[in-house]
Amino acid sequence: MASRDPRWVFKDRPSVALIAGLVVTGLCALASFSFDVLNGDPVYFFIALALALAPVPVLLAAVLALDRMEPEPRSNLIFAFAWGAGVAVLIAGLVNSFNLVYIENTVQLGYDSSRNIAATFGAPVVEETMKGLVLLGLLRFKRAELDGPTDGIIYASMVGLGFAMSENVSYYVAALDDMGAQGLAVTVVLRGILSPFAHPLFTSMIGVAVAYAAQRQGRVRVVVIAAGWIGAMLLHGIWNGFASYVGIGGLAVAYVLLMIVLFVLIGIVFRDRKRIVALIQTYLPAYQATGLVGPHDVAMLSSLPSRRQARQWARTNGGRAGLRAMNDYQLAATELGLLHERARRHMIGERTFNEEQHALLECMAGARAHFPVPAGQAPPAAQGYAPPGPAPQPPPGTGPHPPYR
Repeated sequence: MASRDPRWVFKDRPSVALIAGLVVTGLCALASFSFDVLNGDPVYFFIALALALAPVPVLLAAVLALDRMEPEPRSNLIFAFAWGAGVAVLIAGLVNSFNLVYIENTVQLGYDSSRNIAATFGAPVVEETMKGLVLLGLLRFKRAELDGPTDGIIYASMVGLGFAMSENVSYYVAALDDMGAQGLAVTVVLRGILSPFAHPLFTSMIGVAVAYAAQRQGRVRVVVIAAGWIGAMLLHGIWNGFASYVGIGGLAVAYVLLMIVLFVLIGIVFRDRKRIVALIQTYLPAYQATGLVGPHDVAMLSSLPSRRQARQWARTNGGRAGLRAMNDYQLAATELGLLHERARRHMIGERTFNEEQHALLECMAGARAHFPVPAGQAPPAAQGYAPPGPAPQPPPGTGPHPPYR
């Protein structure tokens, strides 16, 4: 077994490819913003940029709150957001502009009619395709990170939030330029307050489909992804079409539809969370012989409140080092359950399974070695549960643990 930091299995370190990708997406974002500066007053641009950025931390926090059971690597999340804010919005903006010009000149319609047609039938295809490409990239190169529909929703939401942020800059600049402060206020309310999750919800149709495909083999994957892609474009087209052709009443109907989709997706997330808990309860008890997992640990890992209380206990008694150790233990233990599920579905081979299993067990042992142990007996980390104990004996790798299956 190669000697290296076992934390490699968390895949949370930036790679050369990631850095290069962020440079490209950053340049695309700058190019997109340059069009906004050229199309309006530079002062308008900075006002629009500030208004577009203001809700982003709250929106990101809301999305990441759904990702607490098995947090995704930060590098992947950052890239998804950057792709939406840079590459996707730039190319979609250029293609949408060409489509609008083509409709005006070829069909000989007025600007308003051409814009409504482009927004309803063209923009959804272009924008969802550009956002969905990053999800296909995850399926191709990071398939192991797509452990369930929650992961697909999280990544889709990140790319959607990035796209919406950059797109809002353009809308806010145009509103200021055309209608002044009153038009800007209306636009901010409609786009930044009433429908901040529109783009994430559209693209989540693709995210759920891609995550489902990641767990399957054969041609059914293509069918599922195509269905998700069509669903995203239809939802996007309904939103734009109702807003363009029906007015405020149509927008209200489309808003209700989005709320229904939102609650359905939240339901999917909670169901997926129960699935992960079931995996923990199924696979981790078999590791009791290693000394790394006990009944109290499985109970703690099966509940978000208990996980939070365990982290609070670790921080209170061990400071930042104790908190980091508890975070590492919880993440490694959860990944271990998911690793067995990937093996069961034949998504990984025996060699990969053994390497990752060994690394995760090392992470768990290293984390337990840094758990705080106050004088006497440590207080419970969660109500009714004792905190995980000190570092096990013997060390990981020497005791029995479940084989590849």
